[in-house]
Amino acid sequence: MITLHHLDQSRSFRILWALEELELDYQVQFYQRLPTFAAPPELKLVHPLAKAPVLTDDDQTIAESAVILQYLQESYDVQQQFKPQHKAEQQQYRYWMHYAEGSLMPLLVMQLVMNNVPKHVPWLIKPIAEKITVGVKTGFIRPRLKDHIEYLEDYLSKHEYFAGTFSFADVQMWFPLEAIQSRTTGSYPNIKAYLQRIAQRPAFQRARLKEQNLA
Repeated sequence: MITLHHLDQSRSFRILWALEELELDYQVQFYQRLPTFAAPPELKLVHPLAKAPVLTDDDQTIAESAVILQYLQESYDVQQQFKPQHKAEQQQYRYWMHYAEGSLMPLLVMQLVMNNVPKHVPWLIKPIAEKITVGVKTGFIRPRLKDHIEYLEDYLSKHEYFAGTFSFADVQMWFPLEAIQSRTTGSYPNIKAYLQRIAQRPAFQRARLKEQNLA
């Protein structure tokens, strides 16, 4: 039996959505974050790093979104709907599957951390912490994130999906694009249109409803 170990406000929505796309029978074990935003200790019983998402399938325990998506596609995508079949599109598929967490998400996580640093230091050094974090964001994070956003805007102006037709590369890329849309202040019409297009998928809507009912 497939079980998704699902932590609220985490990347594990991707896997919930992928399971709905595949129309598989599965169950969800839901974990609520602690007040510190950390995962609860119960999740460590599933994976030593208390990571989410984690998928268990019989005797297998699988972590990391891209690895889980690859496992689900290779094991259960009988009709090969969610991975391109043409060589050039397969290369794009591999690229975006790794780009999402390897290149884009580290910048978004760093930005989130820098935004929260001043909230967690003694008031006496808060002005210094704010100056440091502003410097890091202005000198390092924002210029690089700007390059990535321009790159994605340009790509999505020419492509409806990331690797030909809809694939699990889109499931993987959805999370950082949603983070860009919600955590930054710019206007990104192509990213916005892409997210709206994705949100119209019936499987996405079923996964959203299931997630709301879990909380």
